[in-house]
Amino acid sequence: MSTTSDQPVTGGTHVFPRGLQLPAAVSANGATVTTADGRRILNGSGGAIANSVGHGRREVADAIAAQAVSVDYVHATQFTTTALEDYASALVAHVPIDDARVFPVSGGSEANETALKLARTYHLARGEDRHVIAARAGAYHGNTRGVLDASDRAQLRAGYEPWIGHTVRVPSANRYRDHRSGVELAAETERILQEVGIHKVAAFIAEPIGGATLAGAQPPDDYWPAIQRLCNANGIVLILDEVMTGFGRTGRWFAADHWGLRPDIITAGKSASSGYWPLGLCLSSGVIADAVGGAGNFAHGFTWSHHPMGAAAAHEVLRILERESLIERAERSGARVAARLNAGLDQHPAVGDIRGLGLLRAVEFVADRTGRTPFDRAERVTERIVEAAFERGLTVYPSTSCVDGSVGDAVLLGPPFSSTDGELEAMVDILIDAISATLR
Repeated sequence: MSTTSDQPVTGGTHVFPRGLQLPAAVSANGATVTTADGRRILNGSGGAIANSVGHGRREVADAIAAQAVSVDYVHATQFTTTALEDYASALVAHVPIDDARVFPVSGGSEANETALKLARTYHLARGEDRHVIAARAGAYHGNTRGVLDASDRAQLRAGYEPWIGHTVRVPSANRYRDHRSGVELAAETERILQEVGIHKVAAFIAEPIGGATLAGAQPPDDYWPAIQRLCNANGIVLILDEVMTGFGRTGRWFAADHWGLRPDIITAGKSASSGYWPLGLCLSSGVIADAVGGAGNFAHGFTWSHHPMGAAAAHEVLRILERESLIERAERSGARVAARLNAGLDQHPAVGDIRGLGLLRAVEFVADRTGRTPFDRAERVTERIVEAAFERGLTVYPSTSCVDGSVGDAVLLGPPFSSTDGELEAMVDILIDAISATLR
């Protein structure tokens, strides 16, 4: 007798969930998700700041279906595919890396794992035994064991401390909470790396602006040029984690473009496939790829890396971004969102900072604006605002560690770039109402 059923299990579920009492999504179109009970929710968070072209794009679904019929899957050690080769050729035109090469994987954590291992292998191929990874305070680079070590988010690291602790921590770059110049922050970074032996440092990894942990925290304008000079002068591989900020989220193809940076490696994901396929990308310079490939010693990969259907989905997303000028639209829409947030919240006594670029916008909450004092985490300020927004028909993305990786409350807006002006206005209005109701 069969023990399977298409019906949900009475009194429970066989799914290991990531939340309690989650509503079931039954359809999604544009910027709206519809639940089984008929509620229409504006996707102000874009999932996990991932949806770029909107839900329900028939052309992306058709591209995936066509690829499934053509070549659904082959292993990357045995074959390449036209889908992958065509996507890589189209993509590198937008990547601020010299002679870029594309290593596709299944998500942002895998992309950052790949980048760190690639940096180490690059130095070994050149006869240098560099092994130290430098990452910033309050960093977040993923949830697998290697990049969890590079991350500095207390809630996610808790319990795994015996497995991690090898990363050298350097200062964050948050101009709301640290008034040092970028040059001063870079000098402090250099001092720390000199203490551990700068000749041992394989890579410096950081998000161009803060993502999930620091909620859109921005560096001083002179920070990134100074960090690039530091890395170049000392042979350190510069890795920009653009998993959240890449593919137009900040109003540029990559956030690196805001400062004219040419990093050695960029990691990406999220908006690259707009959520239509699990995809991450490690984009390296030709110098690094050739050094590693020539030595033939980059023993790395995954079963699903270089997947042709992922390439087909991402290539169609890329075409939509280009054809509909959605990255330029994200810049314009983001400016309007920022203006509306400032108009509605600038005088709120619990709003400490409103920040971001493009359609990555954040609001940080404080118990005292003068001292920029965070709320006690026991007050669950972020969680309460997220819940209040959802009750009103809006998803926003939570950050419960935006001060230092351990405490601090903020929410982020990261909707699809294709969201209409009316949808964006509604999102901001709902968020303002949820904040006002929660923090009277």
